[in-house]
Amino acid sequence: QVQLVESGGGLVQPGGSLRLSCVASGRIFSIYAMGWYRQAPGKQRELVATITSGGSTNYADAVKGRFTISRDNAKNTVSLQMNSLNFEDTAVYYCNADLNPFGARRNFWGQGTQVTVSS
Repeated sequence: QVQLVESGGGLVQPGGSLRLSCVASGRIFSIYAMGWYRQAPGKQRELVATITSGGSTNYADAVKGRFTISRDNAKNTVSLQMNSLNFEDTAVYYCNADLNPFGARRNFWGQGTQVTVSS
């Protein structure tokens, strides 16, 4: 079984920073893309950033220049450094991995971690 476990969420003031981390564990043959998505109250889940196994990244326009995604392929981890946070960044952040669990390739999701930006 495969699990994605996020950590690092919390409460931060506007302009502050947080770092989210996610580790994938279990029977994993290979991981292709990993990424972060978020869902604010009353809104649909949206892409924040993704990174391929080769290190190519993609960011939502709303976070470009403020967030940085990175991954450690050897440790099956992906991180999201979030700087200059603002109220609109408040959401539950979900880790996502496109991987092969010694079977059919599919997407896996973490349970989510809350990020709240408030003064």
